[in-house]
Amino acid sequence: MCEQRHASGVAALPNSAPVMLVSQVMHFVEPSREVLAETLLAAGPDAPTLCKGWRTRDLAAHLYLRERKAAVGLGLIIKRLAKASDQATARLAAKLTTPEAYAKLVNTFRAGPPALSPMNIKALDESSNLIEYFVHTEDIRRAVDRWAPRALDEAYSEALWDELVKRAAILYRGVDLGIVLVRPSGPRHVAKRAPVSVAIVGEPGELLMHAHGRTRHALVTFEGQPDAVALLQSAEVGL
Repeated sequence: MCEQRHASGVAALPNSAPVMLVSQVMHFVEPSREVLAETLLAAGPDAPTLCKGWRTRDLAAHLYLRERKAAVGLGLIIKRLAKASDQATARLAAKLTTPEAYAKLVNTFRAGPPALSPMNIKALDESSNLIEYFVHTEDIRRAVDRWAPRALDEAYSEALWDELVKRAAILYRGVDLGIVLVRPSGPRHVAKRAPVSVAIVGEPGELLMHAHGRTRHALVTFEGQPDAVALLQSAEVGL
């Protein structure tokens, strides 16, 4: 997922039972891929994103390569490979000079990974893509002056919350505070313990955006001492 570096007509996510089982989570990944592809196509190749320095063509190239080129995927998690990963993404993005070339690449991404891609392993697909697709969809939608949060299916929100809980400690590791994630409906998760804490309140999708460094574009509120809240707002959050 990129660092903190407008779409219309996106498809609705499918309904599911309120109880979230591992097997049920999987059926959100492919619809999320579809929504992201539709959002990329609606925006076109030159639209802004919340990923620093990236237009939609760069984001599309990133999504395409991360499941087709192992070196690019590894560059997202291994710092010494990051430069090569960034260069490969930039080279591909530079080739998307026409709407036709851009649409062709997005539709290839939309069709899913190639047969030998690790992303065809369902457990990896779920852990790697459920949040990736949601955040990048919002990276496009929220990079314009006027946007509104999507109304998410309840079961989809639960799936996003479950994935956020798994990785919240890593995402807030650079914050010198205790962090408590709180949903308006009541559930909360202690992401990090410290003598002084701040509660971040919001719906799962908004909490995800904040935790992934899109802090100025997340619809959340804070509860805590003013100096602690100020410290959180100036801290580096995310991967």
